[in-house]
Amino acid sequence: MSAVLNCNISFIGGGNMAQALIGGLLSRGMPATRITVADPVDKVRQVLLEKEVHVTDDNLAAVQQADVVVLAVKPQVLATVLAPLKGQLQDKLIISIVAGAEIDSIGHLLETDQIVRVMPNTPALVQTGAHGMFATDAVSAQQRDLASQVLAATGLTLWLENEAQIDAVTAVSGSGPAYFFYLMESMIRAGKNLGLDEKVATALTLQTALGAAQMAITSSNSPAELRKNVTSPNGTTQAALEVFDRAQISQNIQAALAAAQKRSQELARELSESVK
Repeated sequence: MSAVLNCNISFIGGGNMAQALIGGLLSRGMPATRITVADPVDKVRQVLLEKEVHVTDDNLAAVQQADVVVLAVKPQVLATVLAPLKGQLQDKLIISIVAGAEIDSIGHLLETDQIVRVMPNTPALVQTGAHGMFATDAVSAQQRDLASQVLAATGLTLWLENEAQIDAVTAVSGSGPAYFFYLMESMIRAGKNLGLDEKVATALTLQTALGAAQMAITSSNSPAELRKNVTSPNGTTQAALEVFDRAQISQNIQAALAAAQKRSQELARELSESVK
């Protein structure tokens, strides 16, 4: 973490994910004076001012002294935002958390190839994110380590073998929180139908989700083994799991993630065509 603490980091875009990263960096000792955020929305800048970081509505001014530039804008405005920065960032490490924005597209817009592409997820807001990362060959080992330190401030970082795997990461962890929220919704609804008060059903569901995740993270056993360990023959858990199997829940989950991956690929192609 020491390397990133001595860098100047500028964020282009100050939305939720940028704020999550900024909060994580500050909590790990990053001086607020080393962080600059450019955002066109006054309300966003006011929120960021409370963190005592530098704020501006001028993207070009924001990146002048930066060692690392984090792109955190909506994909629809990427080309417009980056146009004035073309050729201005060639000596800086670029970290992009822009959904669907391929490295070639960003490189074309900025005339640089020192780019790390990241697929984060929303639990980064509570510093438990999961980030899939890919870098071009132009990114040095030192820069890769620096990018890891920036993202590790909000959770797990994993390097990918190729950029195409970003679409799989999008399907698994990028969209993944919604799948678990969907399951939680269903369990809470089922608890109510079985006679529990909504607050009780909610508390039991959320704590069980937290406990199961913590067990899976800390155990030497795989999730499949953990499931088997809590499934007694002819017991209540087996009765529930048999319903899942009859409904082909596992197959449907796999089909759902494949659909998410396909849509991620489509969005990336659409964005690439729009910026070139």
